[in-house]
Amino acid sequence: MRVVIVGGGFAGYNAAKRLRRTAGDDVEVVVVNPTDYFLYLPLLPEVSAGLLDPRSITVSIPGTLRGVRLVLGTVTTVDFDGHTVGYTDPEDRAHELSYDRLVLAAGSVNKLLPIPGVAETAHGFRGVPEALYLRDHITRQIELAAATDDPEERAARCTFVVVGAGYTGTEVAVQGPAFTGALVARHPELGGQPVRWLLLDIADRVLPELSPRLGRTADAVLRERGVEVLTKTSVQDATPDAVTLTTGERVPTRTLVWCVGVRPDPLVADVGLPTAKGRVVVTARLGVPGYPDVFACGDVAAVPDLTRPGEYTAMTAQHAERQGKLAGTNVAASLGYGTPGTYRHHDLGFVVDLGAGRAAANPLHVPLSGWPAKIVTRAYHLLAMPGNRLRTATGWGLATVSRRPTVQLGLVRGSSVPLDTDSPEVPHRRS
Repeated sequence: MRVVIVGGGFAGYNAAKRLRRTAGDDVEVVVVNPTDYFLYLPLLPEVSAGLLDPRSITVSIPGTLRGVRLVLGTVTTVDFDGHTVGYTDPEDRAHELSYDRLVLAAGSVNKLLPIPGVAETAHGFRGVPEALYLRDHITRQIELAAATDDPEERAARCTFVVVGAGYTGTEVAVQGPAFTGALVARHPELGGQPVRWLLLDIADRVLPELSPRLGRTADAVLRERGVEVLTKTSVQDATPDAVTLTTGERVPTRTLVWCVGVRPDPLVADVGLPTAKGRVVVTARLGVPGYPDVFACGDVAAVPDLTRPGEYTAMTAQHAERQGKLAGTNVAASLGYGTPGTYRHHDLGFVVDLGAGRAAANPLHVPLSGWPAKIVTRAYHLLAMPGNRLRTATGWGLATVSRRPTVQLGLVRGSSVPLDTDSPEVPHRRS
């Protein structure tokens, strides 16, 4: 018997791990994923800020899921009648893989909005290539600013606009000033040059997903770091050298970071299954109605939220991880191993790292800030990571006693990480 799992993120990784543990060697477990690693996405902002090496938050799938077969590739088609999936490998060769059970866990990609110029000029934040690009890009802008005598160009290159004040956007923006401060310190010619970081959101406060108290904590830290927080504000249009805000203000800049949210992987729309809010309709047991051999979980699945009747679970890592585990259990049960269960999960709270000894957290819905929140936040991340804990903790330790790296490697260019992409996990080839 063969179980094919599409995706190696929070949902797919945990589905494979649970299935392998439950069914043992009697079932072949295959994970099809564009990369050979599981990405611990919550720590990606620390990679873009030069605090962590990307290898610290990328956990080897074949190295940690022993007995699970990894197939490098991006799934493009599913034949439900023929029980096969079609995929393209990293060398653009087409392949086909048969299955007895299929788990759709392809995750999500950058959310797009029909705003003129955004798709062409902005960059998202869903994968390692985008984080490495942003780190190099910010470094390059400061260095180019130091090299020019044009005050308008210098000001534009020293202005950074982040759209979306959710978890990712807030963490990117709050880490930014310290990173650019370290870069500016290397260039005496930038002495006295203001460096602007702007965080925009159409909501009326920062971190609208969290309680108002935690949102106020994050807002205060952002402003303390020098970030200009503009609520009820977004981008009206964008060009390579400026953005126009919905307030009418034109902001000269060379940097637009898009963190407005996510949408299900486009594979969902291509396979033809019934959807709700763009996600595959599933039961509380994560099965796809009418397809007894197909399951879906994580960001691609519209999972009924039994704790809030009539609603679907949010697209968060916390839900994806737990749904993945249940999917593994239920797939095993469908093959005769164990007993199936239903998905019911009350969120355990959230953590947001605000850098430099600051964080906002509500573990078990107990609001925390300052060092207690920081300790809880980092402990949570270490416990949630399926590997590389020592490497990550060491990286944090080094960041407190040494200077962060401030060189650009130039390995990922802007054309390799377009905002409108089906695969933010891999850089695109330049023609």
